[in-house]
This record gives sequence, C-alpha cells and structure tokens, in this order.
Amino acid sequence: MAEGSEAEREAKQFADWLAKRMPSAQALSVAPVLRSGATGFSSDTLLFDLAWRERGAEHRKALVVRRAPLGHRVFPAYDIPRQHRILRILATTDVPVPRTPWLEEDPAILGSPFFVMERIEGRIPTDNPPYHVGGWVTEIAPAERSALWWSGLDALASIHRLDWRALGLSFVDTPGAGGTPLLRQLDDYERFLAWATQGERHPTCEPALTWLRANRPREEEPVGFCWGDARPGNMIFQDGRCVAVLDWEMATLGNPVQDLAWWLFLDRHHSEGLGAPRLAGFPSRSQTVERWEERTALSARHVDYYEIFAAFRFAVIMIRVAQGFIAAGALPRDARLATNNIVTQLLSKMLGLPAPD
Repeated sequence: MAEGSEAEREAKQFADWLAKRMPSAQALSVAPVLRSGATGFSSDTLLFDLAWRERGAEHRKALVVRRAPLGHRVFPAYDIPRQHRILRILATTDVPVPRTPWLEEDPAILGSPFFVMERIEGRIPTDNPPYHVGGWVTEIAPAERSALWWSGLDALASIHRLDWRALGLSFVDTPGAGGTPLLRQLDDYERFLAWATQGERHPTCEPALTWLRANRPREEEPVGFCWGDARPGNMIFQDGRCVAVLDWEMATLGNPVQDLAWWLFLDRHHSEGLGAPRLAGFPSRSQTVERWEERTALSARHVDYYEIFAAFRFAVIMIRVAQGFIAAGALPRDARLATNNIVTQLLSKMLGLPAPD
C-alpha cells in the first residue's frame, strides 16, 4: 500500500471522487488505513475510512478499493470491470460477498481502473506466514479450525451449485479455440507461461503442461462456475464462519473439481511444502473430498489430475511473482525462485520429475 504523502494524496483524490457520487454528504473525509500485506500476490488493495454528515447525522463506513496494478503485473491482464460484474451478480445469490457500490474505469482518478467494496469485519488466514506455521490460525482451538475449514468449504460448494447460465456468468469462460473449458485453460496457461518466461525453457512447467495435455480426462465433464483462487486465504472469517469470499480475478468456467483441487493443493503448499505438519483440527483430504461431493452432488474422481493442474498454474504464477521480487530489489537478479520454489518442488514430486535446483 502507498504510505505517507502518497497515501494522503490518494485519499484526497478518492474523497473528491466520492463527493460527486454522494451529493447529499457534507463534510466528507477519507482517511487511508495501513494494512499488513499478509495475503495475496497480484492485487492492489487500498483501505479507507470514510466519514460524512448527512441530514444532521454522523456516518462512518469502512471501504476497500481494488485497483488494477500500477506496476508489475502477475497476470497478463487484470480486468477490473469483469471482477466487479462477477461480484454484483454473486451478491444476488447465497455466496457471501461484499457489496460493491461503485466502479471506476477512468485510470486518471487513482492511476488505474478500480472498484469500491464494503470492508467486512473479520480475519483472513494468512499466506505470509502460511497459516499452518504462523499467524492467528495457529493460536485458535482445533474446534475453531475445523469450523473454519468446513464453513469455507461449504461456501465453495455454494459457488459450485450456482446456475451460471441463469445468472449470466457465461462471460467468465476462458476465451480460445479449444473445444472444452479445460483445453481453453491449458491453451491460456501455455500463453501465460510463454509471456512469463519470454521464451526461456522452464524445467518443471513445460513437462507438466505436456503431462496435463496427455492425461486430461477424455469423457465429457460437468461445466460450472469456478472461483479460480479457492483457498481460505481469500475468505474472511468471524468465529470460524466464512462471511465473505474475495478475489475473483481467476474466475472461469470448468469442472468445479478444479477449485477443490486448488483448495487442497494450497493447503498442501502451506504444510507439506514447508516440511510442517497440518494443524490439529483441520479435516483430512479424504474427509474434505467427501464433504464437497455431498454438498455439490458432483464427482471428485479427477481431483488428482486437477491438483497437478493447480500446481502447474501456481508454478506459472510464481514465475511472475519471482520476477516482481527481483524488479523490486527484494531478490538478486540471478535468484532462481522462478524455477525453484515450494510450488515447483511439490509439482516435481507429484510428477516424478527431477527436483528443481
């Protein structure tokens, strides 16, 4: 997040912008809020406290601004209007999402397009440190961890039960010529990989993509609305209950089991990938798969395939994350994080490839 004078400047610009959308508000003020930065790689998130007077009464509201990245991009494209549209549709369903009252596509206001959403009170399991080894999740009772996991999984299942056609969510489908959502996604991530590596060979991602193409399910698969970045670290919890699902930039159509596989792989990344045991209270993989099948009435028969697909996609994303660290001066230019990281280590293990070096 911006700090000091930059944060104050952004708050002033945001306040001026809000004043035009709240003409009856008097003495409107916006104050920037510092955040921990403990979760997420790709988003540019600004927190503000809004205060105003209207009809003699004092009002306060906590807001979040999701802005397209100003500098280094993890993904080739970052479609803010698309994310806002998804959230507005989901607000009409039983999926818990924040309200999103405003969208601004003019980059002149805050440097790039953005949308505004309400800030929901609660806690988010941390990615840095991963929640199995640090942060508040390590401090709660096993019973609350179990409740957190099940509530998050039930929210995920509610996404997969949506009638995406009736809701008008067909626009999230990955574009391309492939005959199935999976083929279109594989093509899309092949392009992503080429963009990220700039034509250089990646010793883990390339053989993984070959394996995924050769071993993809051949029968017709169910097509549902997929969250894309399905993990506890993209949820807000209150006392073990999921009250908001966040971060929809990876949403697409596909076999919903791919979300379950991403959920499982990210948890594996946060435990096995670090050489750490899973915390007491978290349900097992088999229990999780069984519960998801019960809640969705879908089969998880290809969950192992889609977990490799999850690891491959995350490995491609990590290339850009590593490049961002180098660009920011956080890593030396010869750092090998793009090819040797927790994700590529797990992916190599899953496919029986040589360990990255």
